[in-house]
Amino acid sequence: MQRKKLAVAVLLAAMTAMPAFAAEEKHQEDGKYLTKDDVPTYNVKEDGTVDWYTYSGFRRYHSECHVCHGPDGLGSSYAPALADTMKTTEYADFLYIVAAGREKITASQVSKMPGFGDNKNVSCYMDDIYVYLMARADGAIPRGRPKKRDAKPATAKAYEEECYEG
Repeated sequence: MQRKKLAVAVLLAAMTAMPAFAAEEKHQEDGKYLTKDDVPTYNVKEDGTVDWYTYSGFRRYHSECHVCHGPDGLGSSYAPALADTMKTTEYADFLYIVAAGREKITASQVSKMPGFGDNKNVSCYMDDIYVYLMARADGAIPRGRPKKRDAKPATAKAYEEECYEG
């Protein structure tokens, strides 16, 4: 019995240390948060304030993706819950699937996601959508519009203008 209590205590200590460890592994560049491998990630402050890109991802997801994938990434009868599938989807795979689309054929069903590589309302914001969905998948943000957000960085505005011109 004592051994089980010790194991539970060690597990709880490790679990509470994980968010602090994960927070140390990200860095910021011009308001955008990146993992140690330079993959875009979200940042949520203790008071619930999200970084600009996570907020932008919420907006873009709900303007383009939720029609099929449901509000807040929870899925629908038509398309999977991205808040679940993002837990096992690599960043590069996400970019490819969103840009090129994907078709799955099984014995019982055919599902097809169109590619959005030519849709600037998606392609210019893929990182934003990715970080929003990762925040939802990790349970870092609740359902609904984030109540607080960081200001839009000047670099985000410049990138947006450049992306739409190109």
